Amino acid sequence: MSSPAADVLAAQEHARRGSVPPDERAARWPDKLPVRERLALLLDPDSFVEDGLLASAGDPDPAKVLPADGVVTGVGRIDGRRVAVIASDFTVKAGSWGALTCEKQIRILERADRDLLPVVYLVDAAGGRLTDQMGFFPGRRGASAIFHQQVTLSGRVPQICVLLGPSAAGGAYMPAFCDWVGMVEGNASMYLASPRVAEKVTGEITSLEEMGGAEMHTSVSGCADERFGSDWEAIAAARLLLSYLPDDYRSAPARTVGVPPERALHDGVVPADPNTPYDVRDVIEGVVDAGSFFEIKARWAQEMVVGLARLDGRVVGLVANQPSVRSGAIFVDSADKATRFISMCDAYNVPLLFLHDVPGFMVGAAVERAGIIRHGAKLIAAMSSADVPKISVVLRKSYAAGNYAMCAPGFEPRATLALPTATIGPMSPEASTNAVYANKIAAIADPDERAAFVAARAAEQERDLNLLRLAGELVVDAVVPPAALRAELVARLADADGWTRRTGRRHHLISPV
Repeated sequence: MSSPAADVLAAQEHARRGSVPPDERAARWPDKLPVRERLALLLDPDSFVEDGLLASAGDPDPAKVLPADGVVTGVGRIDGRRVAVIASDFTVKAGSWGALTCEKQIRILERADRDLLPVVYLVDAAGGRLTDQMGFFPGRRGASAIFHQQVTLSGRVPQICVLLGPSAAGGAYMPAFCDWVGMVEGNASMYLASPRVAEKVTGEITSLEEMGGAEMHTSVSGCADERFGSDWEAIAAARLLLSYLPDDYRSAPARTVGVPPERALHDGVVPADPNTPYDVRDVIEGVVDAGSFFEIKARWAQEMVVGLARLDGRVVGLVANQPSVRSGAIFVDSADKATRFISMCDAYNVPLLFLHDVPGFMVGAAVERAGIIRHGAKLIAAMSSADVPKISVVLRKSYAAGNYAMCAPGFEPRATLALPTATIGPMSPEASTNAVYANKIAAIADPDERAAFVAARAAEQERDLNLLRLAGELVVDAVVPPAALRAELVARLADADGWTRRTGRRHHLISPV
């Protein structure tokens, strides 16, 4: 006869092993790491303190004894920093949520709120456990309470999700409320209803990958930030991202030793011709510390580039137009992309650097029907309300409301800088000429005479947008050659080191867009 102590030890060992023996698990899921190996990759060695290991172990019905009830929760350390962790065990009822699964997650999120701990979610869960509907669904300590805690934490502590398998039905909102989501290709998925349910309800026939896979969510929906080829790559990215963020909303990101950029900026990096495309990442890599640019949502709304980097060791958030994609115009999705990123940076005390090369917001019936005004207003509101230090750099052109959205002087940047190639105006000289002189141009029958007239009037418009005049009227604070841009930005960020928030208002949440 076993002793009570031996029973407890056996139950603990069973909970750590999971529901599927190692050999069978490796055969069924050869490209998925077990939950405790995932935690070992995420956390510093021997730093994890687990709660609720014996959840469900005391149930008199052996069929209801589920190892750790399908989720591992506790506190560990990443590079010495304490973090709260929620990690699904896909071998236990496919990581689905029951009453105790929800209770464990609610408790660790309450702990994160009380102690102001960043939260890392390792998600691999098939949604609510339909055999335990009263446990996970309608009650005060069910799934809704998990999402309530996530929203309560939003903007208070970083919340990072590594999506390693499914995140199904209502559970799909767990990644949605996080600040960053990395997905593992081929395994990770996010969907409110499975393809089978969708077919029953709507008649649509689709695949899981088309409806909720990593490729779709990182390039079409924008619900995820990056996709990865394996568990370890996604987890490593989550660790790296956390190094750019503070522990909580009261703190500043840690400063490191600065290193020189990967390349030197030269006069030709930004073409003088306003219509010649180039990759704005070449400018970014010539300004920030080498290897420090952590791009976010790189595959979605590619006409806007956003990400975190370091400038002489200081963390900055970059918002840059991408002239090589759709001329860098701002569309509905790119407005949303920048809005969310700016909101995150403001929440976590990350200064913002805006790199302008924008012809304006996209125009036309299609984008107006899609709500470009509403989405543009969200972007401008987020940028305007951000308290963190903001610096604008006009690389080449900054026209129309695009200039506003990229932190125009009226939105109180610390400085508006410009490269010698810069122009700022309500529209391009050519467009302005055609708007002002439309009737006159239409009345000129001879094509050569018409072209000469347009060229002359455009030259007049260009003189009005002359950079010397803009600097003389204090629209631009300094004109900086490319080779000196990094040093100028480093000096101005150093001057802003002692910044404080203008008001005592509570930090806002990072609202999904």
